[in-house]
Amino acid sequence: MKRAIVIVLDSVGCGAAKDAAKWGDEGSHTLRSAAKSKYFKMPNMRALGYFNIDGMVETERDENPEFSPCENPVGDFARLEEISQGKDTTTGHWEMAGIISKNPMPTYPNGFPKEVIEEFEKQTGRKAICNRPYSGTAVIEEYGEEHMKTGALIVYTSADSVFQIAAHEDVVPVEQLYEYCRIARKILQGEHGVGRVIARPFVTNVNHEKNADGEVPKFLRTSRRHDFSLEPTGTTMMDVLKEKGYDVLSVGKIVDIFAERGITDFVRTEGNADGIQKTIDWMDRDFNGLMFVNLVDTDMIYGHRRDIDGYAKALSYFDEKLPLILKRMGDEDLLIITADHGCDPDFKGTDHTREDVPFVIYSKTLTSGKNLGTIRGFDYIAKQVMEYFGIRDFI
Repeated sequence: MKRAIVIVLDSVGCGAAKDAAKWGDEGSHTLRSAAKSKYFKMPNMRALGYFNIDGMVETERDENPEFSPCENPVGDFARLEEISQGKDTTTGHWEMAGIISKNPMPTYPNGFPKEVIEEFEKQTGRKAICNRPYSGTAVIEEYGEEHMKTGALIVYTSADSVFQIAAHEDVVPVEQLYEYCRIARKILQGEHGVGRVIARPFVTNVNHEKNADGEVPKFLRTSRRHDFSLEPTGTTMMDVLKEKGYDVLSVGKIVDIFAERGITDFVRTEGNADGIQKTIDWMDRDFNGLMFVNLVDTDMIYGHRRDIDGYAKALSYFDEKLPLILKRMGDEDLLIITADHGCDPDFKGTDHTREDVPFVIYSKTLTSGKNLGTIRGFDYIAKQVMEYFGIRDFI
């Protein structure tokens, strides 16, 4: 029995990519920004070699003692450079699984064209309002009341290749919202084939909960978000493993990112704490194959909102729970911890940042504290996983 566990800490980049200036992201460094917080503590990741990665730490700039190399790391580690043209979730995960995206997915800085919106309205029977790039929390504050009165769907996008639909759960039941997303997914193909159509249900803030800025918003997004992705454009490592009879388990939004392809079992999650616990629970299963995990809070809740302390707390919580994952590893189990892009919480704007990503690989018997250097391509992850399973004809 062989088990590989790949955990994606969503958006945890380790410094601007060589071509970051092309994306307006020169100088970004997600992990360094998080390390500015007094809440940043990652001793277990440090022991694996996380802060020994090329270019991670610059002594003259990094003063947090928690953000420093380990003298004798137990994992092997590398800095991975993205080849694909993008800095979004879909592009990053697809490259990890073996698909290089040579052309960027379409984005809509001025909103979606009239013909797309009109077709969406025709097929759903509801009007669409907003149709602009927007923060997910701000858009429901501004358009929530209009949506409640008229039943119109809040359609918006971001700097990423996404078509997002927000609706109040009392106005549009969640399953109906998912159906509207399926309609949008069928419309958005070819020229307008965005990476993801995302359902964004929300509710009224009846308990007057405060947000990260100490304000009391009228509405709150719920955990019943759901992504409807494009079909992967090539063969992934999961496709091959499933075909060869291995288990391929998805924790979190992996199943959505890959349009349910190549997956033998999955569980969705309600935030990082739930995702980490479900990863721990599934480590107790006798599976033979790959467990692919996405922990999204660092990106969705803290990165886009540029919340340094929140980002640091999320990383520290993962690190605190990491020993429970390590404890459940067999002698030849393989653990990879990486990221899909950056989302620097101390950078301008609210969008992802074009960064290299950290790569740490650990096994009780197969790793030895080796610096693998800087490696071109997130698909190095697929190569390592397939080599582990003895499959050498994939990439």
